[in-house]
Amino acid sequence: MAAAEDLWVFGYGSLMWRPGFHFTERQGALVRGYHRALCVYSHVHRGTSERPGLVLGLDRGGSCRGVAFRVGALQAAATLDYLRAREQVTSVYREIVLPAILGDGRQIEAVCYVADRTHIQYAGRLDREELLRLINQGVGVSGHNFDYVRNTHAHLADLSIHDETLEWLTRQMGG
Repeated sequence: MAAAEDLWVFGYGSLMWRPGFHFTERQGALVRGYHRALCVYSHVHRGTSERPGLVLGLDRGGSCRGVAFRVGALQAAATLDYLRAREQVTSVYREIVLPAILGDGRQIEAVCYVADRTHIQYAGRLDREELLRLINQGVGVSGHNFDYVRNTHAHLADLSIHDETLEWLTRQMGG
């Protein structure tokens, strides 16, 4: 990506409701070839290595609706530095650029953080009861795991994005 270009970042979990960087535009977006999944054991932000939580990753297959943020060219390098420190603290995510379709129909290239299936923190597909157990036990430097799930579910609902698993988990947690 050339230094003089704006940067697009795709958010599908906490980046949607807590991006942590300045942006000049925010739009609903769709990425194909990956889907949102609770497939990453959290050892830092929402759990520990002894008592892992569970966070979302983009996993292979399907498609994912989320939010794309446009960052001005002058802030692009600092934004990438911030995102790398936040998203790659244990290297469980790979930073890649994927095509995305914005809500207004524009096609862009966006930085995405996808789950590394070869990483020890990759959880794969877990049954709902195990998801609930991990989420209920997880507490990390960013807080309780159930707050992460509730916040993500609420934000998806505000965007009219249906996620059956997050809806079920939120009901189980009394939310």
